[in-house]
Amino acid sequence: MINENGEWIMRGLDWDNPYRIRTWKKLIHWINEVGFLPLFANEIEGFSAEEHVSPDFWWTNDPEQDPWLWREYIAKSHEIAYGKFFDKKAGFISIKWLPYFANYRRDGYDFDARWQDGLANIREKNIMDFYISEDTDGETVWKTEEILSAELKKLAGFGKEGAKNYPGIVTALQMNLYLVITDFRRRRNKNGAEYGMPVSVMFPPETIWGYDTITAAYRETPRNSWERIVERARKVFPESNMDSIIKLIGKEPN
Repeated sequence: MINENGEWIMRGLDWDNPYRIRTWKKLIHWINEVGFLPLFANEIEGFSAEEHVSPDFWWTNDPEQDPWLWREYIAKSHEIAYGKFFDKKAGFISIKWLPYFANYRRDGYDFDARWQDGLANIREKNIMDFYISEDTDGETVWKTEEILSAELKKLAGFGKEGAKNYPGIVTALQMNLYLVITDFRRRRNKNGAEYGMPVSVMFPPETIWGYDTITAAYRETPRNSWERIVERARKVFPESNMDSIIKLIGKEPN
């Protein structure tokens, strides 16, 4: 996606191109093959969903061809993790690769341990408190009640008179794999009627895929997980350079 004279131009493949991805389920298949994939085009040629679909159907609300809707279907399917994972921008991670991203991005910390060690701020905790708690034995409890992002903003104390930078805090929690987007829903008015554009529903990935799955790579160092991810990106896109990979994936951990 590039901006030319104030107009956004989408990249992509011609309609008749045999390599064009034609359905959201085919996109899931390809993400699983690659391992992880940004939604929009970036400095690495070919390393995005955008460049492999038709450029003509974005934001058309065509359920068969609109990639903007496809991302909703993929998030709802729970077959792939979706969120702002790449340079604070949207993308997908396969379940196979999710533990390595979680280990690297979290630096081996569950959120409660991160908070206890003073590595998380109070705005992050106020959000995460809606998703995790402790039982009487001090064990972590993963809450399953859905909450729209727009409602979470108010309940967590953000707004004109409250805490600032809700979008930035939520993005940081996604970048660190403490939250993923699992659905999109429209808000409802007092009469129960839906209105407006769909807004995201988020959960910790542990709630969706289980704690053991998400933390499976904790047995290796965050650096080893980072190296795995970088090596995978270089293998799939051998013409990419390290600066571009690091921009998307993140810096080498200490």
